[in-house]
Amino acid sequence: MATMKWVTGAAMLACASVLVACQGGADKAAGTPTPSGALTGAPTAAAPTTPSAAASDPLLSGTREVTITRVQGSGKPLEISGRLEEGGDAGGRILFVPTPIGGDRYVIRAFGTKDGHPANDDPSCWQVNGLDIEPELTIGAVVCDQDDPIQRFTIIAKGDGTYTIGSETRVLQHLPGNGLVLKELGNAKLNTTFRFTDKGPADRQPIN
Repeated sequence: MATMKWVTGAAMLACASVLVACQGGADKAAGTPTPSGALTGAPTAAAPTTPSAAASDPLLSGTREVTITRVQGSGKPLEISGRLEEGGDAGGRILFVPTPIGGDRYVIRAFGTKDGHPANDDPSCWQVNGLDIEPELTIGAVVCDQDDPIQRFTIIAKGDGTYTIGSETRVLQHLPGNGLVLKELGNAKLNTTFRFTDKGPADRQPIN
């Protein structure tokens, strides 16, 4: 009997000396949830980040050629030669490759029709016309230089298969009598959005 009392007393003493551990065991037994990080010391995994538009939208990945059509317009694709305009029948370039450079910013490369002519495979790029006077700016085509700020454009998906195109705080809009211009929207209503149509892989081999 004395031996039994000694064993019981020793067990109680051991439990008292490691009260937290005993309590933790009781919690587990009772089904109390314990964060795995607190139990193992492992860091809690960070929540997944939202993928960029370029990563989730193949038309903005820089790997597809597209035509761009003004939703509220005639249905004719945009073309660029001396100036970006609507029409698609003036001999300009109508195939574009929005190429991501970070965030919602893109360099928009322009190509001619695939007809075997090597010059059509050498890209031009959209650029804000530096000779224009505010508040309305046009877009022309020049030799590509993605480090040039006026060749960087924003493209925002509207969630309905359409996009807005802009540069800094200006948005590409259609003005009667003046065509496509970049302008501050201010309190005015957005009246111009664009639809991109996939025309195949961006696999041109430019002139060396």
